[in-house]
Amino acid sequence: MTTDKTPQSRTPVPDSVSPWTIDVLRELSRRPGTMKPWVRDVPAPDDFGLETIGVPAGEPIHLDLRLESVVEGVLASGAVSADVVGECSRCLGPVNDHVDVDLTELYAYPDSVTEETTDSEDVSRIVDEKIDLEPAVRDAVLLELPNAPLCREDCPGVASPDEEAWAFVPAGTERERIDPRWAALQERFAGGSSSENM
Repeated sequence: MTTDKTPQSRTPVPDSVSPWTIDVLRELSRRPGTMKPWVRDVPAPDDFGLETIGVPAGEPIHLDLRLESVVEGVLASGAVSADVVGECSRCLGPVNDHVDVDLTELYAYPDSVTEETTDSEDVSRIVDEKIDLEPAVRDAVLLELPNAPLCREDCPGVASPDEEAWAFVPAGTERERIDPRWAALQERFAGGSSSENM
């Protein structure tokens, strides 16, 4: 999975056979005010997420959108939802979650004022009368994902060793658990208390 939350370029050349591509000439007229619902389950491509959590490749991403023809292009708006899986940042156990995000994206016509006056990173374009929804959906989902996912809010972290791990420890040995952040201090004062060393 990718680790970057930076929005990708918004001017890809749409793949005409991709399930993310919409042929606006066929689906929608250029007359402003024309609207059409667009509801699909689209399989997630590879690397649709962060390093520790994301949508598994091939799993459905549900798009419940409305396409609207406006003066400057096509406005896609609506909801995106998907199940995500990952690894807990504390205990490394599995994380299963669900994300719901709102999407509002303007795809500018090649001859529009918006296309001529806006940087390519700031607005999506209609290329060959087609729009590619994937970059906008990817950006929306990635921004919703946690950088440090948890299996639950009160996850205690890595579990203590099981009983078999203590089978080789001599009987009577104290099973004291030391926070690794304090290990250096424990070694420093192992010979006695700080008052004895003064």
